[in-house]
Amino acid sequence: MKAGFIGTGSMGLPLASNLLDQENALVAYDVNPAATKPLAEKQARIVDSPLSVANESDIVFACMPSIESFHAVVTGEGGIINGSQMKVFVNLGTMGTEALAEIESTLGAEGIPVLDSPITGGVQRAWEGDITVISSGPQAVFDQAEPFLKSFARDIHYVGDKVGQAQIAKICNNIMSFTNLVVGLEALVMAAKGGVNPEKALAVINSGSGQNSATLSKIPNFVMNRKFNMEAPMYITAKDAMLWRMEAERLEVPQNVAGATYHTMQQALAMGLRDGDMSEMVKVIERAADFELPKTRD
Repeated sequence: MKAGFIGTGSMGLPLASNLLDQENALVAYDVNPAATKPLAEKQARIVDSPLSVANESDIVFACMPSIESFHAVVTGEGGIINGSQMKVFVNLGTMGTEALAEIESTLGAEGIPVLDSPITGGVQRAWEGDITVISSGPQAVFDQAEPFLKSFARDIHYVGDKVGQAQIAKICNNIMSFTNLVVGLEALVMAAKGGVNPEKALAVINSGSGQNSATLSKIPNFVMNRKFNMEAPMYITAKDAMLWRMEAERLEVPQNVAGATYHTMQQALAMGLRDGDMSEMVKVIERAADFELPKTRD
C-alpha cells in the first residue's frame, strides 16, 4: 500500500518523516507549503491538495490541529472524499467522538473505512519514533494500518473495534496530563513562595509519591528555565479540554478535579495566552499568588 500524509505541522512532520524513512516513498500535503519542505528534501512527493494525496495513496494519514481543519481535509473543497485511490483513512488527531462519527459516516458511504488513531507523547518523542498511538476501528483496518503506525510509534494500543473509542481513551489521558501539570505548578509556586528552593522542592516530589510526567519532564525542561517551549500550543490544549468537557457531559460522569483544571485553562485564555505555550499555565497561578516562580535553569 502506498502512503499519503496530510498535516505536517510540529507533530505531523516527524510522523511523516519517520513514515517516509520506512516506506521510502510518501505523498504529502500541508496548507503551509513551507511545512513540507523537509519532506521534499527527502524525496517525498509534495502535492497541492488533500484530494491529490487521496488520488495517489492507498492509505491516507491526517494529523490536523483543529476540528475545522479535520472536516476541511475530508469534505471541503479539494477534500479527500473524492479521491480515486484511497482505500483507508487514518486520523491521528484528537477530534472527539462526534467529529469522528461524522467522518466515519461520510467516508463509509463512499466505501472507505476509517481508523481512529490519536497520538500522544510530544514533539521530541515523535522525532524519535517513540510516541504512543491509541487505535480503534475495524480489526481488519487496524491490521492494514499497523505496519505504518510502527514507523513512528513505540507503543500501539488497540482499544476496540468502534471508531471513537480511541478518542475517549486519548481525551482521558489528556485531561490527566493537563491536571498533573497544573497541580505540579501550583505545588512548586506554593513551595517557592514559602521560602523553599524550587529545585529542592522538585527533587523531593520526584523522589516521593507526588512524581508524575509533569514534574519529571515538563516542569524542569520548560518552566524552570522560563523558556516555555514545549511546542504545545495553548489553543490546541484548549481544544482538547473542550473535547474533554463535551465527552464528560455526554457520558454524565462527575469530573470535579478535572473541572478545576479546565477552569484554570480558561483563565489562561482570558489572560491572552491562547497563542502561547501550554507550559505558560504557570502564569495563571503566579498572577493569583502574586509571586513569580524564579528561573533556576538555563
